[in-house]
Amino acid sequence: MIRLLIVDDSALMRKLLGQIFATEDDFEIALARDGAEALKIMPSFRPDVVTLDIHMPQMDGLTCLDRIMIEHPCPVVMVSSLTEDGARETLAALEMGAIDFIAKPAGAISLGIDELAPPLVEKVRQAARSRIRRSLRLTERLRLARTGSSGRAAAPARPVAAAPSRRRDGLRQGLVLIGTSTGGPPALDAVLSPLPADFDLPIIVAQHMPASFTGPLARRLDTICALTVREVTQPTRLERGHVYIARGDADILISTQAGTLVAMPAPTDPAHLWHPSVERMVRSAMKHVPASNLVGVLMTGMGNDGAAAMADLHAAGGHTIAEAQETAVVWGMPGDLVAREGATDIKPLDQISQCLMDRVS
Repeated sequence: MIRLLIVDDSALMRKLLGQIFATEDDFEIALARDGAEALKIMPSFRPDVVTLDIHMPQMDGLTCLDRIMIEHPCPVVMVSSLTEDGARETLAALEMGAIDFIAKPAGAISLGIDELAPPLVEKVRQAARSRIRRSLRLTERLRLARTGSSGRAAAPARPVAAAPSRRRDGLRQGLVLIGTSTGGPPALDAVLSPLPADFDLPIIVAQHMPASFTGPLARRLDTICALTVREVTQPTRLERGHVYIARGDADILISTQAGTLVAMPAPTDPAHLWHPSVERMVRSAMKHVPASNLVGVLMTGMGNDGAAAMADLHAAGGHTIAEAQETAVVWGMPGDLVAREGATDIKPLDQISQCLMDRVS
C-alpha cells in the first residue's frame, strides 16, 4: 500500500482528490487542511508521498515543503496553478526538493477532475518509487537533530558568471541535445550552471512541462547560469554560449535557414506521448547535423522519451550521456537508453557538465 497524505485548504479539492485515490486499490489516504496540520499528521501517518497545494492559509505550501524536506523527507508532488506566479512557485518547490507537480485544471475543478486523475495517479505512484537525494538539505537536517530548530532555507546564490570570450564568426555545426522530465529542473541547474559563458556549442533542452512553465524556467536558469538561456517561441538562430528551452505544450525541431541552424516550435505530434518531445528533437537534429557533431544527454524522467532516438544517434557515431541511476530521481528515460546499449557514457549528475566540456573541447 502507498500511504498518501493530501494537503489542500479547499474542502472540495480534498474531497475530489480523495475520491481519485479511493478508487485505486493500492492507496491508504490521509487528509490535511493546511501545512501546519500536515506537519502534525506526518510523524504518525508516515506518508510515502505527499500531494501539496501551494496557496494555503496558516502555512503555505512552500513553507510546509521546506519543513517536510528537513524534518520528514519524503517524495512530494506539488499541486499548482497554470499561472505565471504558479509556475515560479512550482519551480522554487522543485528546487527545494519536490519530486514533481501537477497543474490544476482551468475553470471549474469539478469539471476537469476526470482529466486530472490519470496523470496525477501515475505521478504519485512514480513518486512513491522515486528517490530523495540523501544529501538534500543535509545541513539543516543535522542542525535539527542537534538543536531542534531547522530555520528557513536560504535561496541558492547565483554563481559568478564567466566573462564571455570573443566568439569566432560563423556557427560550428554541432549541438548538445538534452532531454529530461520528472526531476528535470534541478538536474538542469546542476548541469548548466557549471558551464562557461563561451561554451562552444548551442544547447537545446526538451523538458516535459506546460507552456506556462517553460518561460519562467528559462528565465530562472538565465539568472543562475553564465550561459544565456532563452525559451524558443519562434524560429531562432542557434548560437554558441546559448541554451534554448523548448516551449511547453509543443515540440521543438532543428532545421536550417540560409545554411544556419535554427530551432523552431512545432505543433505536438500525437504519435508521441510526451511533450516537448525529446524523440522528435533528436531525430530532427540528425537530419541536419552529422551524428559525430551531436551530443545527446538523457536525464531523469519517467517513461522512455528520447531513448530510441539517442540509441540511434549513438549507433550512427554520436556521443550520448545517460544520467546514472544513483542520482536520477526517476531512472526511466536514461535507464531505457542504457537498456538499449545506446549510452556512450553513464554519469552521475554532478559529472555530466564536465563530461560535456571534455567532449566539446
